[in-house]
Formats: sequence, structure tokens, C-alpha cells
Amino acid sequence: MRITQLRSFHAVAHHGSVTRAAQALHVSQPTMTTQIRALEETYGVELFYRHGRGLTLTPTGKALYSVSLRIFSDEAEALGLLKEHGGLRTGELRLGAVGPHHAMEIVAAFQPRYPGIRISMRPGNSEEMIESLLAYRTDVAVLARYHEDVRLHAVPYRTHPVVLLVPRTHRFARRRSVKLVELADEPMLMREPGSTTRHALEAAMQDAGVSPTVAMEIGSREAIREAVILGLGIAAVSAREHTPDERLATVAIGDARVETTTVVVCLAERRESRAIAAFMDVVAGLV
Repeated sequence: MRITQLRSFHAVAHHGSVTRAAQALHVSQPTMTTQIRALEETYGVELFYRHGRGLTLTPTGKALYSVSLRIFSDEAEALGLLKEHGGLRTGELRLGAVGPHHAMEIVAAFQPRYPGIRISMRPGNSEEMIESLLAYRTDVAVLARYHEDVRLHAVPYRTHPVVLLVPRTHRFARRRSVKLVELADEPMLMREPGSTTRHALEAAMQDAGVSPTVAMEIGSREAIREAVILGLGIAAVSAREHTPDERLATVAIGDARVETTTVVVCLAERRESRAIAAFMDVVAGLV
């Protein structure tokens, strides 16, 4: 197998199109097609399903793409080290985050020190971010929930209480706190099952012997906020991530300690990578 063949395959798998992949690698489309065909014919495999809508990875193609992600991630790291041995003057850091607040706080401290490092950020819940780290799609992740994992290196960052978000007209709105038992018959607007805030609230309610009444599952903070404003139910949110709004009120949970802890995580095997190590050093300095 030639590295040019693997690079062509990787580019098409990444971009989902021979045209876009050819543009990214600055080669012709026939060259890309020839490289991939040669790879398939040499090993007697099918890497893509070819149909009118474009290309889709086969199971073999997905497995190879997982390998090529690691290979080209390591290649990029090696090139960055060789080119910038004297300092982190250029490069890229792929950041994953469960929410913008803590991530932007860290980025704001990182960028003045390393202005040449370009940061891209993708959102998702904690489970999705860990999966992205393990698949080498993300370099560092800012998580709201973390379980000890020997494959990962983690630095605890901040802990914040979970509060209830209610419409200003709700009976809870004028109170400072409520007890978990009072939530038994309240229609609850819940994030998706991988959400840390949901996990924290459900665990506390289970300990209190209370079963939540789930009115809706909603996959984003913004949509949860709008649903609460419209009176579709109440929700649990991290106090750090709530933006004040005259239409909403936040109420503390008075009889349980319900919290989320933000943790910054990278792959243990990559913690000495220059850009990753620099980012984690900035995090440690903010703690």
C-alpha cells in the first residue's frame, strides 16, 4: 500500500466527495479515483458504496478510516514538531466542548500566549466528546461528566450547582429553593440521555425516591430555554450556563447537592503533544 493511496482514501472519506477531496489535496479527480481503485483492487476490498448521491463508507472503509485518522493525526503532529521546534508559532488544536462558557474562558487565556495556534471547536455532550477523543477527531475536550479511564488524562476545572429553570409565571418562580419531592408531578424538559445535567438531576431524584415526569427530551440548551419560556415545562441547567432573562427565573434545589464538574480531558498517549500540553498547562494555571 502506498501512502498516497491511503491519503486519497482518507481525504475522500473525510470530505465525503471526490471533488472536494481532490480540491483539498490539489490533485485531479481522476488521480483520486485511480488511487482508491488501486487500493481496493490490490487487497480485494470495497471501501465505498458508490451511488447517485455520492459515496458512503462500507464497514471495511469505516474501519480503515479509523486507522487513517490516527495515522494522519500523528503525521500532522510530527510535522508541527519538526517545523516549529523552537516554539508553538503555528498549528491547530481541535477542541470539543459540552458548552461554550468554560471552553471560551480557557481559549481566551490560551490565545494571547499562542496566537499562531488556530482553534476549531465542536459541540456535543460528554459521551460524544469522549468518543471523539478516542477516535482522534478531537485533541482536547471540555466535559461536564467524567469517569476514570486509563486511556484519558483529565484535569478538574470548575464545579457549579444545578438549578431549576422555570417561567417567570410559574409557582416556583418567587421561591429561593424547592425540594426534590416537589418535582414529582412537574412536567420536566430533559436533555438527551448523555447529558451530564440530566444525569445529575436524575441521580439526585432517584436517591430521594422521586420519579421525574418527562414531558419532552430536547437536544440543545437553546431549545430547552425556549421551551421553558413557552411554558412547556421546567428544566435543570448548570448555574454557570444560565443567561439571565426577564421571562425566566432560576430556583435552587434545597435538599440535595446537585452539581456538575467541568473536566478538561485529552488522550493519555497524546498529553505530551506540544499544542495539547500547552493547552493543559493553561488550564492548570486557571484552576
